[in-house]
Amino acid sequence: MGAMKYLLDTHTLLWATRDIEKLSGTALAVIEDTDSMLFVSSVSGYEIMFKHYMGKLTGYSYVADNFFEILGTLDVIELPVNMRHAHFAGTIDWTHRDPFDRLLVAQAHVENMIMITDDTAIKSLPWVNTLW
Repeated sequence: MGAMKYLLDTHTLLWATRDIEKLSGTALAVIEDTDSMLFVSSVSGYEIMFKHYMGKLTGYSYVADNFFEILGTLDVIELPVNMRHAHFAGTIDWTHRDPFDRLLVAQAHVENMIMITDDTAIKSLPWVNTLW
């Protein structure tokens, strides 16, 4: 499992901080493996803060209020959005319209990362490596 590059989906990040029992055994093992290279996209940071501000992340205000400390505790690497990510996200032939998900899957694909997600729409994409 270790030495691979993993991108945490936003819900995976949230569950890893407050609802660990919602994670699969495989996802938890990868997240806890000190050899795993865990990445969190700046997209997830924006999604969490935006949804918190809009009142849509009930139960996760702790994560929004302590975001940077939590990232440090999880020992994750920030993955900024670049032009290749944005271009691919904008051209994906995928009916899913959620801009957060489109950018996250684009990043996973472009950076050749395994995305840790329980999202069935993402897991059904043949060109994104997922783990759950």
